[in-house]
This record gives sequence, structure tokens and C-alpha cells, in this order.
Amino acid sequence: MASRLDRSPVALWWWTVDRWFLAAFLSLMGLGIVLSFAASPAVAERIGLDGFHFATRQIIFTIPALAVMIAVSFLDTRQIRRMALVMLCIMLVMMVAVLFIGVEVKGARRWLSLAGVSIQPSEFLKPAFVVICAWLFAEHERQPDIPGNLFAMILLGLVVALLVAQPDLGQTMLVLGTWGVMFFMAGMSWFWIIALGCVGAGGLFAAYTIFPHVAGRIDRFMTGEGDTFQVDMGRDAIINGGWFGVGPGEGTVKRVIPDSHADFVFSVAGEEFGIILCLIIMAIFAFIVLRGLRTALREHDDFTRYAVAGLVVVFGFQSVINMGVNLQLMPAKGMTLPFISYGGSSLIAIAMSMGMVLSLTRKKPEKLRPGGFSAMPRHVVAAQ
Repeated sequence: MASRLDRSPVALWWWTVDRWFLAAFLSLMGLGIVLSFAASPAVAERIGLDGFHFATRQIIFTIPALAVMIAVSFLDTRQIRRMALVMLCIMLVMMVAVLFIGVEVKGARRWLSLAGVSIQPSEFLKPAFVVICAWLFAEHERQPDIPGNLFAMILLGLVVALLVAQPDLGQTMLVLGTWGVMFFMAGMSWFWIIALGCVGAGGLFAAYTIFPHVAGRIDRFMTGEGDTFQVDMGRDAIINGGWFGVGPGEGTVKRVIPDSHADFVFSVAGEEFGIILCLIIMAIFAFIVLRGLRTALREHDDFTRYAVAGLVVVFGFQSVINMGVNLQLMPAKGMTLPFISYGGSSLIAIAMSMGMVLSLTRKKPEKLRPGGFSAMPRHVVAAQ
């Protein structure tokens, strides 16, 4: 642990970072590795790979993800905005490239293969989009003559168009919902609330009408008819585990779930470690979202308030969708559980996003209470 007399960047970071957030993120990363060992061997063996292929890769992905999260958390507010702008521009170009040279999986183009590495640009686009929209909303709030809200709407339309073209309607709904929350925080009028609600309802109806796979998933969820094998097995795995689980490595239902290491890792947690662990995982996600929203509401800077709220909301929405599908409370949708599901792009992108949260929520001198900040020496506070 850094000394309170140490004025180095690492020491200043340690005494200003939100350690509750940091502990929650590290806990989820650790759970991701543990559950990868529980969920992935059956999948790996089924497709002819070494039993610990995915678990080993999860550890390999976790190392750069942790490094990215810590590195981003060292940045200041201005650097976060600049990084988000550069990343947004790059990811928009890559999103266009995906439509032409992307890898097609199950009728959708969402991945780019670069030098043998698969990248899903939409995962990295989300945090950049949130931060830039937060900046646009804040600039409009600071100077009403700046059309920040209009630019945010144009950017939303561009991002949604690229996502629908892939198509990736799950990410589209995630982006729309998060943007709506941020716009609401920015003080939108009731006219816009009603108008955007109508647009969202119309978009959902259009998706149901135009995309057969969307209609199929909704119909299967509503009627219970058709191919619901994976969702049914996910629910059965949780039921089989009961309150305390059948024990590590003892799960049987998990062996027949095709995506047990990815979209249905929550079900594996329920089968082998019980509903108790599922509740703990839910509690960690809820803690992150609620703490982020509380911090955002107490923030005086508009940009920081919108950005922190948007980043934890998209994080929370994604976790709710994944767990809702596992519990058969929502139509099936391929969406990872943040920090826990297997996937390199998802893990690193979420780590970057939460690194932004750590950066934006770091304590500032003007926030410190008299005699607070763990009695940090005045010359250390002044050094910030």
C-alpha cells in the first residue's frame, strides 16, 4: 500500500480512486475466471479442443483487461474525453468495415478479423458513444446556443443505423435505452419523452416485422413453442442447483448447454454453486449501478454526471438482459454477462468502460471534507 507521504502518481491514484468500485470490478473478474473453469470444459471437449482451452484464454484475456482498466483510471477528465473521441471515430470506421469484410456468424456480421485477432467493434463503441454524448449534453447545458442535443441525436441515429445493418438489435436496444436515460438526466421535455417512446415502440414493431429471427425469439418467449432448448436448459440448470449447488465440476445440465461458457454462464453458476451465488452476483451488479448513480447525482460537473450515469446504466442494462434470459424472464438474446462471460472483446471493452468510471469518480480536492481523505497530508492533496 502506498504511503500517505508518497507523492507519486500511483500513490495519488490509490488515495483518490473509489476502492469500493475497484473491489467490485476485481470480484467480478475473479468470478469470471472461476466460472470459466466450471462452465467451459464441456463446451471445449464437445468441439474437440483441450478441456481448459476457454478457461486458459479467459485468464489470458483478463490480464490485458485489468491493465487497460487500471491505465484508463489514471487519466483525467479531459483525457477521457479525448480518448473517447478518438475511439469513437475508429470504431465507427470499423463498424462500416464490418458490413463489407466482417466475419458472418448466424447471418450477422459483427466481427472483424485483424491479424488473426477477432474484434467486435460495437463493444468498444458503446463506452465511447456514452462519453461523447455526455459531453454533448453537458456542452448544451453550459451554453444553450451550442446544439449539443441535436448532435447527440444525429450520433445516435448513425450508431443505431450501423447496429441495425449488422444486424444487432440487442445492442441497438441497449444503446437506445442508455441514451434515453442520459437524455432524461439532461432535462428533456415531456414532448421528447413521448416522441422517443413512440419511436422506440415503432422500432420494436418494425424489428418484429422485418427480422424473422427477432419475431421467432419473441414468439417462442410468448408461447413457449419452437426451439427453446438452450433457454430451457439454462433454467433447468439453476433449478438443479437449488440453493447451494451440486458442487464445483458436478453439474450435469451444463454439459448440454451450447453456450454455457458465454451467454449462459450465470446458469452454470446456479447449478454448481447454487442460487446463493446467483444472488451474490446480482448484488454486486446492483451495487455498482446504484453506487454509480448515487455518485453521479452528487456530482456538480454536468459532463461527469452524465458520463458516469451512462456508463453504469449500460453496464447494468447488459447484466439485466443476460440474467433475465438465463432466468427465462426475457426473450433469448446473445449478450454477455459483464466481466464473467467468456469473450476477449467484451471483457477488454467492459474493463475500459469501468476504467472510465474509476477515472471520473476519483476524488478531487474540492470534494474533500475538512479533515477527510483519510487524513492525507495537505501537500499530497495540493499535488493533485
